[in-house]
Amino acid sequence: MVVVGLQARDELPGGAKDLVRARDQLLDGGDSRNPRLDAESLRQALVDLHDLWLTGKGAELGITADSGLAVVAVGGLGRREMLPYSDLDLVLLHDDVDPQRVAEVADQLWYPLWDAHIKLDHSVRTVPQALRVASDDLTAALGMLEARHIVGDEELSNLLIGGVRREWRTGIRSRFGELVEQAHARWRRGGEIAHRAEPDLKNGRGGLRDIQLLDALAIAQLTDAMPGLGPDVPGGGMKQAHRRLLDVRTELHRVARRPREQLRAQDADEIGAALRIGDRFDLARTLSDAARTVGYSVDVGLRTAGNALPRRGLARLRRMPVRRPLDEGVVEHAGEVVLARDARPQKDPGLILRVAAASAQTGLPMAATTLNRLSEDAPELREPWPREALNDLLILLGTGRGTVDAIEALDRTGLWGRMFPEWGAVRDLPPRNPTHIWTVDRHLVETVAYAGVLSTRVARPDLLLLGALLHDIGKGRVEDHSVVGAELATQIGRRLGLWPSDVRAVSAIVRHHLLLPDTATRRDVADPDTVRMVVDALDGDPQLLDLLHTLAEADSLATGPGVWGDWKASLIGELARRCRLAMAGEPLPQPDPIDAELLARAEAGGVHVDLVPGDGRYTHVVTVIAPDTPGLLSDAAGVLAMHSLRVLSASLGGSGEVAIDRFVVTPMFGDPPDAGLLRQELIRAVQGELDLAKALVKKERDAGARTSPYAQAQPRLIWTDTAVPGQVLLQLRAEDRIGLLSRLAAVLAAADVGVLWAKVVTMGSAVVDAFCLDLGGGDTPQRRSEIEAALLAVVPQPEPQKPAETDIDTGSDEIY
Repeated sequence: MVVVGLQARDELPGGAKDLVRARDQLLDGGDSRNPRLDAESLRQALVDLHDLWLTGKGAELGITADSGLAVVAVGGLGRREMLPYSDLDLVLLHDDVDPQRVAEVADQLWYPLWDAHIKLDHSVRTVPQALRVASDDLTAALGMLEARHIVGDEELSNLLIGGVRREWRTGIRSRFGELVEQAHARWRRGGEIAHRAEPDLKNGRGGLRDIQLLDALAIAQLTDAMPGLGPDVPGGGMKQAHRRLLDVRTELHRVARRPREQLRAQDADEIGAALRIGDRFDLARTLSDAARTVGYSVDVGLRTAGNALPRRGLARLRRMPVRRPLDEGVVEHAGEVVLARDARPQKDPGLILRVAAASAQTGLPMAATTLNRLSEDAPELREPWPREALNDLLILLGTGRGTVDAIEALDRTGLWGRMFPEWGAVRDLPPRNPTHIWTVDRHLVETVAYAGVLSTRVARPDLLLLGALLHDIGKGRVEDHSVVGAELATQIGRRLGLWPSDVRAVSAIVRHHLLLPDTATRRDVADPDTVRMVVDALDGDPQLLDLLHTLAEADSLATGPGVWGDWKASLIGELARRCRLAMAGEPLPQPDPIDAELLARAEAGGVHVDLVPGDGRYTHVVTVIAPDTPGLLSDAAGVLAMHSLRVLSASLGGSGEVAIDRFVVTPMFGDPPDAGLLRQELIRAVQGELDLAKALVKKERDAGARTSPYAQAQPRLIWTDTAVPGQVLLQLRAEDRIGLLSRLAAVLAAADVGVLWAKVVTMGSAVVDAFCLDLGGGDTPQRRSEIEAALLAVVPQPEPQKPAETDIDTGSDEIY
């Protein structure tokens, strides 16, 4: 044992006041005789110092190996994490010793510490008494799990330490619920360290108490002490996060010269400099990374522990959880998203995004073992990305709150940064503006979640989501983040495989994402010059204007409370309205031309169904040529859905009395069915021998949580008159569900509405459909209203609002 920094190294004076002087000598080091210790060395020196004093005092009081007495340390000293002003937590154990003798020893041990004003948490117990306390008091049990023998009868200490740990393992099943409840209550009180201006390093979410919780679960043999993360992940994993939190807390004690767990803004610069991290913003970034790493590991640890709890009674007879397919190579098992048994990550770079998209859609977490396997085995996506990978990314981005947890898990395990290397510049980057409550990377993901709710306001929800994800990607650099971000967005858009026009659109969104809010709040929106300036900046593009208008709201909502309000919304709305009038609208959808070969086959008559490989690895093109009878579109789309073929896009038209419909589809899992089978099923459906409505209900029920009947965005229908009397264009923007196109077509057929042509596009989890309808002489407002109500009845609707739950407090708006 070596006490660094003490002038007298061979022996420590016996008085507790000398202990305090020795501690202060360690804290005040900074000269050649007594150099200043770094945080880790200081903790070790303090452990050595207290061990030395207690060992000497114990020997002085007769606490020896055969005395029937032992001193056991819990808390920081027990964990060998002694901080400058931490409480001293000690237990005096005794076995068959005269009570008067025990009392005398206790008084002579405790009173010197009290007289020296050392904060002491103490108890005097036999081993059975201590075990009873541990069995009755969860907090006491957690403390005793960290117990360490200091001096005296080591066998007595081992009886306590071994007994507590043994009873903890055998009784964890009955105490697990209380343990989880206690953790959640602590998080509500302490807030999230990663996003709090003045975080509680000990009790906050992602803090040192959470690391102790993981250690307790590891002792119960329910999980690893560092679950879900290895040393190669961003930030260095759990070990590095633990050390960083301890170092900051150590310096906080040293700066404050008192026990303090909450990092104050005025101390941050001094602590950052002492740890050679940098200024307060650098310190905030370091803490955010550490806390989010710990937070992710705690989520994984609690989930793993819950699944590993031993079963009793009838629970032992339950069947093992089934593996329910979610996507190609992805299944649900035991409440987690895992890889299918036949998945081959080494040969399937898109598997990462399919796993994440399934997790976001279902709300089920990705198993830590799955993420680790993907991290080790999955290859890089080639550039440009395959279309299927881009679509899975859009599904991931379009699922609302599910997006946040899924991206956080990918980021903590290094997978998100692999796909988006530019993310490293904004990861855990603290905001410079006090109105922001999130780190920059979390703000981007929060903006995506809000944009998903607003996605039906725009004709291109995919561009809105990508713009939301990237709008602040240029931060963390010296140059204007909008200019830098636009360049990065171009680079990323090309990597994702976007069309050149879409790459330009995403880049323009990032470049001008502040144009509307800055202009509306700083200039006169009624001034024609203001309108002209905005229109010129956007090159007169009404689609870009709508995207920026919607993004402005999502960005403000994701910034913090009070940033978006009626005043700001009205100013931006009025500016957008005037600019839209100046731009004079946007072109309406037009039908795609029909291939001459398909026209020739249509003239031959009969029912034809072809299925050929598409451009992507998992896409196929299904062509249906059949007599254009009422309900054909519903039957064709229903047969595809019944066979787990998801429609990515469709062009529906015809020639005379023959319908020619082309669908680009992807199997939900496995291989597509044979074209001959699809043809037989279509003929049965047309002849009324196949109840597609019933089949789709069963299909959706079997899919379970993956296809919730609820949506996050309000569906939107837009009616537009055409130049031909009785013909109208109906545009639908909504969230997808199994068999949606079939249900929509069935509604139109039941309403005796002819579909002249249609264009259907699925963008991630959203659909943007355009139908050219023939209403004949019955085009009245009442009929349109009836059709609209019937269509909305089969479209996913937002879930009814529940009473607001108490969110974790993020603290004051000021960032240290």
